[in-house]
Order: sequence, then C-alpha cells, then structure tokens
Amino acid sequence: MERLELKIPPVVQVFIFAGLMWISAVLLPALSITLSASPLVALILASAGVAFALLGVLAFRSAGTTVDPRIPDQSASLVTSGVYRISRNPMYVGFLLLLIGWGAFLGNIASFLLLPIFVMYMNRFQILPEERFMREKFGDQYRQYVTTVRRWI
Repeated sequence: MERLELKIPPVVQVFIFAGLMWISAVLLPALSITLSASPLVALILASAGVAFALLGVLAFRSAGTTVDPRIPDQSASLVTSGVYRISRNPMYVGFLLLLIGWGAFLGNIASFLLLPIFVMYMNRFQILPEERFMREKFGDQYRQYVTTVRRWI
C-alpha cells in the first residue's frame, strides 16, 4: 500500500472522484433528489472550495515552499499562518467542498456516498505520509502545531 502514497496528484484525485460521482449519478437515477436551490448551493460550495484551496496555495507560495505534496522533501518551511490557522490541510478541505458542491449539482444521493471514501483515501494516502514527513523535518514545531490546529476543520 505504501507504493500508492503520494503518487497521484491531489487535483487528479479530485477529477477521479468527480467522475465517479457523475457515473454513480448516471447509473443510479432512482437515488436522484431535487432541491430548488441546488444549483445555487452547488455554486456557493464549489466557489468556497476553490477559494479555500487557493488560500492554501497562496500561503505556500508566499512562504516559498512547494505546493506539490508528492515531493515533501522540498518543503522549505512549516506554514502555520493564514488559512493554516483553521486547517492543516486547507487545499484538501477546498477539494472536499468542491466535490460537495459537485454532488449538490448532480443531485444524487449515490454521489454523496463517495465523499467519505474521498476523505478516507486522502487521509491514508496523502495526509498521513505528509504528516510523517512533517514530524521528521520540523519536529517539535510541527508537533505543537498539530495540537492547536485540526487536520480538516
């Protein structure tokens, strides 16, 4: 299983899950739901997700560190300011919000059932390996950060 760790770029994972959500909505039309405000809700959630993820990217860029989680050894600094005071993984939170918005747009319960799988996958194959590396590289500074800021929100 370790060979899957940090191999697939998170953006690609979002597209994979978005595709799976769409496929599940198409294959299981009986699980469709209709909400009058779903397009607006979808747009708000997706926009919030994009904004949250971009704030994470901008914080990394301004700190001069890599945004590519597949190469954690290129992390130049531990970013704990800005959106990183709310979440240790704001880019992943943003991706999740984007997928929730996509699910609201699709209007199908089956598509929402894939969201916990996305979170579990991200925890196992992205976040845990990243956290291992951060503990090794930043030591007590990272351990202290973990005690004050949650992984997701």
